Amino acid sequence: MLTLRNRLQLLSLAACLAAAPAVAQTAMEPLKSIEINVANAPGGGYDQYARVIARYMPRHLPGAPTIMVKNMPGAGGARAANFMATLAPRDGSVLALLTREIALAPLLAPNQASYQFKAQELNWIGSPLQDVGLFVINTSAPAQSLDALKTTQITVAGTGPGSGPTTFPHVLNDVLGLKLKVVAGYPGSQEALLAVEKGESDGHVSGGSSAAFRNRINPLIADKKMRMLLQLGMTKDMEYSDVPLIFDLVSDPETRKLLEVIFAPQYLGRPIVAPPGVPAARVAELRRAFDAVLADPEFLAEAARQRMDINHVSGADLARMIDKVHGYPVNVIKRATALAQ
Repeated sequence: MLTLRNRLQLLSLAACLAAAPAVAQTAMEPLKSIEINVANAPGGGYDQYARVIARYMPRHLPGAPTIMVKNMPGAGGARAANFMATLAPRDGSVLALLTREIALAPLLAPNQASYQFKAQELNWIGSPLQDVGLFVINTSAPAQSLDALKTTQITVAGTGPGSGPTTFPHVLNDVLGLKLKVVAGYPGSQEALLAVEKGESDGHVSGGSSAAFRNRINPLIADKKMRMLLQLGMTKDMEYSDVPLIFDLVSDPETRKLLEVIFAPQYLGRPIVAPPGVPAARVAELRRAFDAVLADPEFLAEAARQRMDINHVSGADLARMIDKVHGYPVNVIKRATALAQ
């Protein structure tokens, strides 16, 4: 069964595809095969998206090429990104599904790894998902609103260093003047939510709004055991349309730029890229095919069966976001870097 977000996504993409002007055929030979290198180990969420997309994308490409998925984990995602920049052939036959953070890693942590790629030079094909973080609290917490949290401290359950649930509360403290004390070290958001449910922690700021996360919190919200205060990302999860987005609360231009840097990885979601130097006609072909997959009713039905959240971002929009944040002033980048530690 398709979710409301899936239905809206399908209607939006169908309208865009119908309105798009006809594209002239190119003289390029159809690809016989395509390889997608996933920057994560087998069995995880990134791998899942790559393998489902790989099953449906051939039907939308000239010649219906075979698409194989391989895994290339390592160096926090830098291994796959470096391979795309230095060794992958420039004909569109090799793609990668990168980690959402890697595009900004050279900008925010330039000394922590050997980066051989420039995010602005990669050809961004698209992402099936943009993430939205959700700030939830126990209804027995000593503060029950954002205004109250400016004077009353509560604890929030964080996960590992540098993760959204650990970093985002510091961003909220800096930008909104809240008083959130992070208790880090929980293995993941499910364990953090359990701590909130039991009252061991007052709240949790998630890094995303996956189906599993929403299925966990929705009954607790309905039973008035939890309350959602804020959404964190570029766009809202419309399942919670009455809950404000952080950008709704910030008007200062420099602070909005800071938030765009912080939440750009949320926007990238599960990005698929081609190497630098791929002919523009091939990039356009791959982008059209990817967009068609994300409007394919059979794909959306399969995604729903596998509980995969779909919130599509086009390759052109990913590229614009990458160029935008890399062009921000040094003081904005330094402030973002300090908060992302």
